[in-house]
Amino acid sequence: MADNKHYDLIVIGSGPGGYVGAIRAAQLGMKVCCIERDKLGGVCLNWGCIPTKALLHNAELYMEAIRHGSNWGIEIKPEHVKVDWSKVVGRSRAITGTLNSGIGFLFKKNKIDHVVGHAKIVAGKTAAGPCKVEVRAASGTYYKGVGEGATQVLTADRILVATGAAPKQLPFAPCDGKTIISSYEAMNLPTRPASMLIIGSGAIGMEFAYFYNAFGTKVTVVEMVDRILPIEDDDISAAAIKTFTAQGIAFRVGTSVKAIDKNAHGASVTLYDMKDEKKTDTIDVEVVLVAVGVGARFDGLFDAALGIRVCDSGPAKGHIWTDYRDAAAPTYQTSVAGIYAIGDVVGPPWLAHVSSEEAVACVERMKGHHTLGVDYSSIPGCTYCNPQVASIGMTEREVKVKGLKYKVGKYPLKSHGKAIAVGATDGLVKIITSDPYGEILGAHIFGEDASELIGELGLAKRLEATAEDIISTVHAHPTMHEAIHEAALATEGRVIHG
Repeated sequence: MADNKHYDLIVIGSGPGGYVGAIRAAQLGMKVCCIERDKLGGVCLNWGCIPTKALLHNAELYMEAIRHGSNWGIEIKPEHVKVDWSKVVGRSRAITGTLNSGIGFLFKKNKIDHVVGHAKIVAGKTAAGPCKVEVRAASGTYYKGVGEGATQVLTADRILVATGAAPKQLPFAPCDGKTIISSYEAMNLPTRPASMLIIGSGAIGMEFAYFYNAFGTKVTVVEMVDRILPIEDDDISAAAIKTFTAQGIAFRVGTSVKAIDKNAHGASVTLYDMKDEKKTDTIDVEVVLVAVGVGARFDGLFDAALGIRVCDSGPAKGHIWTDYRDAAAPTYQTSVAGIYAIGDVVGPPWLAHVSSEEAVACVERMKGHHTLGVDYSSIPGCTYCNPQVASIGMTEREVKVKGLKYKVGKYPLKSHGKAIAVGATDGLVKIITSDPYGEILGAHIFGEDASELIGELGLAKRLEATAEDIISTVHAHPTMHEAIHEAALATEGRVIHG
């Protein structure tokens, strides 16, 4: 066993929360070690945010060429286009390698020790001594498999847990990696399936639905509630299902999956109506993608004697408890002294950018720095199908539940100059403001570059800007950003082009 080493901070997990927290801590003068049992970058870089966007960009190029090319005087017929599936997937995987190396470089630049292995926390901070971590040889990939046999023991004044989350599975039909798959396998299928049923229409489900449908897979999306993209505003969900149905994706809303029976050709999926719990029909598909959410991943991380507190109710049930659930200025400390946790492992919202911001706030507060922290009321969420979906703040549904007085401005992209020019007229921008003061309560976009456009509204909301402030801001012409200007005008009944 290697000699013990002591650190100011040990970070466990190298995703967008872990590596950002490690770098910020090093910048503040802390001696830092990051333990990772698989590739640097975590889920986001290796199996989520970044590589999926590479796949989706391929799909967008293909769809643009095939579906719109003739309108632009570029005649491209599907039978004349060759898709090299191995290169479609291979490009995505190659990108992760580049970014892995980038994080490794940043660790070296900031003098952060990188330890490969599975971490097990065996002691928190006490009067008798510091936190203690055993490092074991990793077995399997980072989302399954716990190493056995300690190879090294490390100590630290503090530990930051940033181990993220893993896809949930159906209890009656666990993933087998071939017929019933999770988002991990969906990114790396060796061949494109002829048919796929996707359970769940959240961001992960819709992104893969768009990707596989674009390349010719017959896709059916099953959603338990009565609309797709359940956390989005109702107007956005309605516009999205219309557009994606037109693209060829089949939807079954208000429907649950009760059984998946595997066979030689794939699986037979039994569907039930959520209202009366009666069987509706059975769909035969080659592959079933389970996209019903994620759960905290901290398997084998804590010694049982620590008694780490886990949330037992609400959206964060099964996730590590930290003081961010109760404190106005949270430190993100868990129930065990010296152990902190941030990101997906502590619960929703399960977003990479939230993990990064929580990590920075956490380590800055460790050093006694003043920090504004994370504004959880102004977290942007994005879904990268095409058209894209992006939102911030409350939906109209939530505003009504709170009993707030409000106004709504909606602007359809069908009449928007830049959208017409680039052939992207599906969608709308919706802004919800308070009445009578006009501050932004929520903003919702379905359309071209929605994930980029939401940044303007995020800044406006953070600065407590009003619709009038957006209206009085000159927007360049022609741009998609003008759609935000028009939606703001619409809240005052002054829309020009709608």
